[in-house]
This record gives sequence, structure tokens and C-alpha cells, in this order.
Amino acid sequence: MSRIGRKPIQVPSGVEVKIDGHHITVKGPKGTLEQDFHKDMSVSFDNGVIEVTRPTDDKAHRSLHGLTRSLLSNMVVGVTEGFKKELEVNGVGYRVAKDGKNLVMNLGYSHQVIMPEVEGIQIDVPAPNKIIISGPDKQKVGQFAANVREKRPPEPYKGKGIKYVDEVIQRKEGKTGKK
Repeated sequence: MSRIGRKPIQVPSGVEVKIDGHHITVKGPKGTLEQDFHKDMSVSFDNGVIEVTRPTDDKAHRSLHGLTRSLLSNMVVGVTEGFKKELEVNGVGYRVAKDGKNLVMNLGYSHQVIMPEVEGIQIDVPAPNKIIISGPDKQKVGQFAANVREKRPPEPYKGKGIKYVDEVIQRKEGKTGKK
């Protein structure tokens, strides 16, 4: 049995779970999330606990078992606590600002890079070199953070660019020059 798939999901009070066939809706204080799960997996909800079971021990069913449980767990955590990614901008003249619902970034290009806020995502800029992306959907938060980082990924020589706060950049030594 999958150790992750076997684990029951505790649903806190204030979170509403509705299972309709192979579609699940989780509603909480931070918002509502919906997800379709695989037709072979069976999901049950009673007494504040969600359990995922699989029909057989086939390789495909074993992998879907843990995946389904993880997705449902992320939905419950998302509507109660939410998810966030923190990004840091390093470089001389590199800075970010929030203009209405847009994220405006000066990243050393001849133009400003403007990214509009996506539905279900909140962007916060507490400092000119820090971006905090938060929301209830873990996939959307992670994808938007990756899209922001993609605009100027960190380079290995001076470490300039946009990186995650907990990311470590492997630094390289530059050219040595003539002796």
C-alpha cells in the first residue's frame, strides 16, 4: 500500500467538502477549489476525514493513489492556510513594484516587464527587491512564481536575477585573465 495514499486527510471545522461522482469541491475561509480525480480511485468523506482507496495493486493504481491523496490534501490546506512563494530580486538597478493589479519589474532590459495578477493569486511587494505570491491553489501559486522567475533567472557569476528566497545559486569563478 502507498504510505501517502493510505494516510487519511483530517478536514478542519469550517471547511466544506462535497463529492459528486469523480468531482470534489472544497470550500473554506480562503476560497473554493474544485478538482476532478481519476475514475478508478474512490474517495469517501465522513466524520471530518477524507480517505482515498484504490481497486487493485497495479502500478498505475498505486501511483494514482498517492497522487490523488496529495492533491486532495493540498486543496484542504489551500482553503484553510493558503500557499505562498517568496522571490528575491538581486542586481544593481533591479527592482519591482506593484501598480494596481500589475507587477512592474525593472530587470536590466530596455523596457519594464509587466505581469498582470492572475485570478486566485495575490501579489505583494513589501520591498523593492522582494515579491510574495500567495493564494489557495498550490499549482497556480507555483506556476505564477515560476513565470516571474523566468523573466530573469539568476546567473551563476554575479548571482543577478530573480530567485526563490530559499534557493541556493551555485556560483562560478570568472575568467582569470593573462598572467
